[in-house]
Amino acid sequence: MHGLIELFNNIAQQFVALPWLETQFWLEATAVILAVAYVWLAARENIWCWPCALVSTGIYTWLFWEVSLLFHTLLNAYYLLMAVYGWQQWKQRENEEIPIQSWSIQKHLVRLVLLTCIAFGLTVFASMWLDSQYLYLDAFITVFSVYTTMMVAHKVLENWLYWIVINSFACYLYFAKEMYLTGALFIFYVLFAVYGYINWRQQHVGRSYAPSASA
Repeated sequence: MHGLIELFNNIAQQFVALPWLETQFWLEATAVILAVAYVWLAARENIWCWPCALVSTGIYTWLFWEVSLLFHTLLNAYYLLMAVYGWQQWKQRENEEIPIQSWSIQKHLVRLVLLTCIAFGLTVFASMWLDSQYLYLDAFITVFSVYTTMMVAHKVLENWLYWIVINSFACYLYFAKEMYLTGALFIFYVLFAVYGYINWRQQHVGRSYAPSASA
């Protein structure tokens, strides 16, 4: 009888330890669902993408602090501000739809070089105080994500191409940090970024062609 009671106690302890009963698991799951909703709604130019981003990034700000990803913690604090900023930008011109714009290759090249230098300098500076295995990757993802989020707020078509690359590296980082739900999320983010680019490009080309066709 004592052995049977001990067996049930062991089973109960293992059940309690299951990830779906942990607060952090549910917070991460909620953040993932809202993050998926954000990307899907953004790709469809729906203003409700920003409230989803606001709640999701609020949760991730805490989660990344818990797993010692300093730059990602700061990044998601920035995302909180950008969610409010993007919401205001889109809402101000809700009745006069914000046009999708496309930048030249030269403009992108200048910014890519500048962002790379900033990320590298930030990493060198932070390495004097921090000793993290993924510090370089953390910094580069953060710097490029900050800039690309601004591109989304201003509806720059090529933001989706940036996200394809950023999210691919981020996926590797999150799996390395054992944040498996978030790693899986970023696999979908890569796919959503492809969908977003195709959808925005079709609309941009269609709107650019319309005036000349009617003329």
